[in-house]
Amino acid sequence: MAKPTGPTNVHVKQLIEALKKKSLESKAPIWMDIAEKLEGPSRSKVEVNLSKISEHAQDGGAVVVPGVVLGDGELTKTVSIAAYRFSKAAMEKIKKTKCKPITIEELTKINPKGTGVRILV
Repeated sequence: MAKPTGPTNVHVKQLIEALKKKSLESKAPIWMDIAEKLEGPSRSKVEVNLSKISEHAQDGGAVVVPGVVLGDGELTKTVSIAAYRFSKAAMEKIKKTKCKPITIEELTKINPKGTGVRILV
């Protein structure tokens, strides 16, 4: 029999359930997409560097990383970055800029419809 894949962390499971619920309540499919990405096996977790965020984000916009933000590169734009987790190097670089690191739960409260939010994978 195949070993089940997916998150075993209780906090990740709670986040996934909250995102699915928010998606149904607000009729915003973006939260369901993020929940599905977090639900996958750990070997396919998302890791995004700051350089990729600078490359793909719009100045003054919001970006969601359904995984870990890593500290390689520099931020050249002012964006709100929502992620499940930030590396120590990434947090130090983000704090030096005018960017705002937030959790995915905070973003769902700030922007329940998910308008103008980009998902980076």
